[in-house]
Amino acid sequence: MEMSVYQTIVKMRQQTKKYLSTDLKDTLSQAKVSVQLCLLALLFALFASAVILLFRLLLVWFDTYTQTQALNFTDIIDDWRVLLPLFGAFLIWGVAKMGSQRYKRMGIAYVIHRVKLHYGKVPLQSAPGQFFQALFALATNFSVGREGPAVHLGAVSASVLAEKFKLPDNSVRIMCASGIAAGIAAIFNAPLAAVIFVFEVVLREYKIHYFFPIMLSAICGALSSQVVFGNVHEFEQIGAAVIPLSQYPLLALFGIVLGCIAAVFNHTLLSVTAMGQQWPLLQRLLLAGAITTLVGLILPEAIGSGELAIAETISEHPSILFLSAILIGKMVATIAAIGLGIPGGLIGPLYGIGALLGTILALVCAMFFPSIAPYIGLYTIIGMTGMMGVCLSAPLAALVALIELTDNASIILPSMFVVIPAFLISHQGFKTKSIFFKQLEIMGLGYKVAPVNLGLQKVGVRHLMDKRFVIISNNDELLLEVLKRAEGRSVLVRNAINEVEMIQLELQASDDATTLTRHPIQGVPDTATLNEVYLILSKARRGEVYIYQENKDHIVGVINWASLQKEISLGQV
Repeated sequence: MEMSVYQTIVKMRQQTKKYLSTDLKDTLSQAKVSVQLCLLALLFALFASAVILLFRLLLVWFDTYTQTQALNFTDIIDDWRVLLPLFGAFLIWGVAKMGSQRYKRMGIAYVIHRVKLHYGKVPLQSAPGQFFQALFALATNFSVGREGPAVHLGAVSASVLAEKFKLPDNSVRIMCASGIAAGIAAIFNAPLAAVIFVFEVVLREYKIHYFFPIMLSAICGALSSQVVFGNVHEFEQIGAAVIPLSQYPLLALFGIVLGCIAAVFNHTLLSVTAMGQQWPLLQRLLLAGAITTLVGLILPEAIGSGELAIAETISEHPSILFLSAILIGKMVATIAAIGLGIPGGLIGPLYGIGALLGTILALVCAMFFPSIAPYIGLYTIIGMTGMMGVCLSAPLAALVALIELTDNASIILPSMFVVIPAFLISHQGFKTKSIFFKQLEIMGLGYKVAPVNLGLQKVGVRHLMDKRFVIISNNDELLLEVLKRAEGRSVLVRNAINEVEMIQLELQASDDATTLTRHPIQGVPDTATLNEVYLILSKARRGEVYIYQENKDHIVGVINWASLQKEISLGQV
């Protein structure tokens, strides 16, 4: 009886190992939605959410000591907290110097580069630098947002686990995107906005087999946030009444003004970014800290992620002049921080700038049209939507994010009415592009992939490989006999220098005689995609590659040019 139980356990372990190493990989290699893909995304999203929640808890812990939300305009000169940005600059520099220069890249733009060209494989070594540098930047009142570290840390958490599980590369990209969605949802409690942000900004394409894992991960991130911090909608205190149709012409004018200001902001930020690339790191950080400190001395409401600026817009009697000063200070502080390399996101500052801009324009219009006064809160929210949508080239993500963060669906139609002219003016009139892609161009990082390569990257080699092959010893007589009985199967042999060769019988032109030919073929791991096969075979438009698992001695399949070409021509990729 004991022997029977032991044999059962051994058999179950063997079956489990076979499933994980073969059947699971075969399923994940397909460009199809599957239960296995969704469950893995959910598992990795739990880990990514835990990392983001730890980040948020540490940020809250820092704030209990600094209490940056309680900065007082009247006695700011005597407040030690105004020097926090300078102190933060030294802390960020210290963390950067402790890390490797090889892994200094971080942020949303860098993650997009890794997703596009490296299947979302973000190096684990970049995570500590992003975690602590962004933590110090946010805790010391730099004008940066929280979504930057959320995207980077979520991507690292999920992609590293996917690599540890040795998943196919096409699935690693999906896991990375799922981790990003979990991170954004955990930081903002906005699951649907997280899903759309991933598709609109990071992936820039929609595939149904991506959707369900990413959506599950966003749900996981949002629920994790609600368990720890409660079901809080960050901007629900901004009142937004349903706007009458008579004010829609003003909304169109608002959109034009917003588009112009967003274009100027983007251009200035990218100019400072390009200029700062030539300067030493410490010099850039100290300059950003000094500018933020000076802005904080004059206008403490203009520094920080954006909450202080938004709080001023919903105060009881906001002053147009004061809000205008905060707007200028906020733009200067944000351009200095992001442009000079302070690690962090851009959404929080854009919300602050947009809220100020919307409120100012509404107050100015209310001086001539008093009927606008009850709807100032709506203009505030529309400004936030427009700035994020135009600057990040993500209008839909911006709209959905504000719907979730305000818990108010009445903003949908007026926000769309403003975003359209703002986007057209900025992108067509001023030739504005997404900040993230312009940052990649400045850093010299690629992100463009040809359509055929992009399609092939979505399918793993295990989906197409032929498992019917024969490997034999290096003996010509035996080779000829095996070829005659191969019945269409590929015949491989290892030569004297341990290279794998493909053996074929070729018919001679002069008579009916056949000749045994052999030519070396390259191998790719079973985690690779069809794109790697295409890059090898497309040069000669013929040939084969072998697929190996773990090491090159363990060959598991063969792919030839004919089968790859058929896959492409059938539209499967």
